[in-house]
Amino acid sequence: MNLNVTQENLYLFLPSKISRIAEIMSKEKHIEISDAINEIYASDTYRRLETEKTKLWQLGPVALYEDLSATSAEH
Repeated sequence: MNLNVTQENLYLFLPSKISRIAEIMSKEKHIEISDAINEIYASDTYRRLETEKTKLWQLGPVALYEDLSATSAEH
């Protein structure tokens, strides 16, 4: 079994990470889960997350939410 994360299989990890980040965002911002998901997918954090070489996929949902909050505050 190949356990190496590559650009070709990274997509397998993303749905669970996105759902966990969306749960946190929904509670913190008092928004609907669907709105949180849309915000995540439109973010710079997601663009970096879906690129294996950034290694952002190694972070947990809290750290990813903090990154998302920090990058959205910069814009």
